[in-house]
Amino acid sequence: MKTVVVYTSSTCPHCHTAKDYLAGKGVEYSEKNVSEDPEARKELIQKKIMGVPAIFIDEEVVVGFDKERIDQLLGL
Repeated sequence: MKTVVVYTSSTCPHCHTAKDYLAGKGVEYSEKNVSEDPEARKELIQKKIMGVPAIFIDEEVVVGFDKERIDQLLGL
């Protein structure tokens, strides 16, 4: 089972799309909302990522909603 963490913001439509997509595929994930969680925002900045959604799948990261890359990393 891969570890999936989705960094989101409250006003990001692509974040909702990504979460709906993962949920629809039955993928368990944890969410870190950078709008509400200053620590999550710091984590992303430290990783030099300025956009959301940022989807971490184990050690890989997908910035933006790239369905093909997500499927590839999750083996869907």
